[in-house]
Parts: sequence; structure tokens; C-alpha cells
Amino acid sequence: MNITPFPKISTNRLLLRKINEIDAESILFLRSDKIVNQFIQRPPERQINTLDKALAHINKLNTLTENNQSITWGITLKNNPNIIGTICLWNFSNNNTVVEVGYDLHPDYHRKGIMSEALKSVIQFSFEELKFQKIEAYTHLKNESSKMLLERNGFNLVENKYDEDNSSNIIFEIINPKQKPNK
Repeated sequence: MNITPFPKISTNRLLLRKINEIDAESILFLRSDKIVNQFIQRPPERQINTLDKALAHINKLNTLTENNQSITWGITLKNNPNIIGTICLWNFSNNNTVVEVGYDLHPDYHRKGIMSEALKSVIQFSFEELKFQKIEAYTHLKNESSKMLLERNGFNLVENKYDEDNSSNIIFEIINPKQKPNK
């Protein structure tokens, strides 16, 4: 699989684009805001609370993409280049059939259908361009907004699978309708 050059995704209202160093303040906000992160448990080494750490994180994200290990898009409105959220594909399975999706969004843009629009486009990209067979999403069991987002976009709760790193998470999945998943 090759995800370079960086694939921009355009929807009706949004542009999903590469995150650059000029986006450091937006990334710092998204990774440190209490509302955005209320259901996310990150170990201390993954917490971002300074501009320097945000810049290092951006550089790491871009290196991972260049190495075809993950891809993180900055979510922007088409009429405004400032990042209001992120959405990523990461944790690729060894045989590149299963991937995990993750996302965050500035609270000012909650409940406006933005993340649903972004997620739909990333699902389509994952299945049609990258040929993944299954997308998983781990979310906190009390994060009702995330659970509703996933269900509205075709994800189903996986009853007997658990997050080994976080017992508060539940796992959802969506299967590529054009392929049979490998178990």
C-alpha cells in the first residue's frame, strides 16, 4: 500500500488535508482541550501541552504517512484553511486488511454534521482506494456522541472484542461491502 503523495479529500463543505507546522496551535488545542479530550486517555508521553510538542507531533504524523504506517488529515472548512479537527487511519493490520479510524473536533463545530461528513469520505477512501476490508473504531463507552456518529455511518458494536489498553473503550467496526473480511 502506498499513501504518498498525500491524498487530499474534498467533500461538499470540507477539505481534508495534510497537517503542516503552521497548524501547530490548532493541534495543540485539539490535543489538550478538556472537552475534546474528555473521553481520551493518553499516556504522559503522548500528551501534547506545548507548541514544541505539537510541532514534534506534526512531524511524527507526517513521517508515519511518508512511511505508509498511518495517515492523519486536518479537517478544514473549504472557506477557511484553519484546522478544526483531525481524522486518521492508523494501526494497520500486518496484511493491510484492517485499519483503525480516530478523530477529534473543535467543540465549536460539534453537532453540525462535520465529523459525519469527514468520516463518510474517509470510509470511502479506505475501502475504494486503500482496499481495506474492515475499519475499526475504539471509543469510550460513555462517549454517546461518538457512538451515535459511528452507528449513523454504518459501524456496528463488536460484542466480544475488548481494548487491551483501555477497559473503558468499546469497539465498533464496519466491513467493506465489496469484500469478505479475513478473520
